[in-house]
Amino acid sequence: MINSTVNFTTPETSTNSTTQSIGLVEVLNICVYSIGFLVGLPTHFYIIWLIITGAGSGVVSEFFILNFSISEAGFCVNCLTFVLSVWFSFIVQFKLFLVGLITTGRPLFQCLICVERYLAVVHPVTFLKFKPLRYRVICCTVAWIIILGSCLCCMYTIDPHNIVHMWFLSVQFLLFVFIQLFCCVAVLRALKQSGPGERGREEENHMKKRAFYLILLTTVTMVITYAPYSIAGFFTIVTEKLIPANWFPGLVCYVLSGFVQPVLYLHRTGKLSYPCLL
Repeated sequence: MINSTVNFTTPETSTNSTTQSIGLVEVLNICVYSIGFLVGLPTHFYIIWLIITGAGSGVVSEFFILNFSISEAGFCVNCLTFVLSVWFSFIVQFKLFLVGLITTGRPLFQCLICVERYLAVVHPVTFLKFKPLRYRVICCTVAWIIILGSCLCCMYTIDPHNIVHMWFLSVQFLLFVFIQLFCCVAVLRALKQSGPGERGREEENHMKKRAFYLILLTTVTMVITYAPYSIAGFFTIVTEKLIPANWFPGLVCYVLSGFVQPVLYLHRTGKLSYPCLL
């Protein structure tokens, strides 16, 4: 995340300045990151455990959610590294590497989930053809290769080339939002068009509506997640000034929106009242 590196990329500060006094923005960042780590990590570990033990619909049907939670667990580790890097500068590079994991991991797996729902509703025959686990494994393998490339990109562009990194994030955000909007509109059109003999099939229509609402909620969540960062990024590109306070609203939105998918999953599996969420 950009905000996790602002304090180490501004002209006024450097990676050796962690011994200086911590300002208000840094304190607020630490508080938000601490919430993300303390609440997010046990929640995603719990979801991973539920999927692996078969408490949900099975590993095959929830394989994308499993990888999504693994990616989000990486974000929680990133939260911890941010807090520690304030005092221990030697982990800054590792923190920059994890930035790529979450900035690309979350939207990428969200897109895979949306495309899966899109195929299930609009192209059910194709969905059944690619339903076996091996196809999901291939998709996730490609996704993790892309995420690894993003990690390396972040590690080598955030510090020396901030503007390049901001353009990278903005283009990535627009691409993923476009894919999710396409899936959302296509599923909505499928809901409005009743095929032969489809009238009265309430269960099928209910499944389509659930897919539509899931894609719509995921898309809205993604916009809320990345819109503040994109606005701050474009502002930084135009003004050529990196102001840490401009990135704080994006950090809050990013951390809070990360709990939407876990809450949806736990609600669907009837595990929302589990003690780790209390």
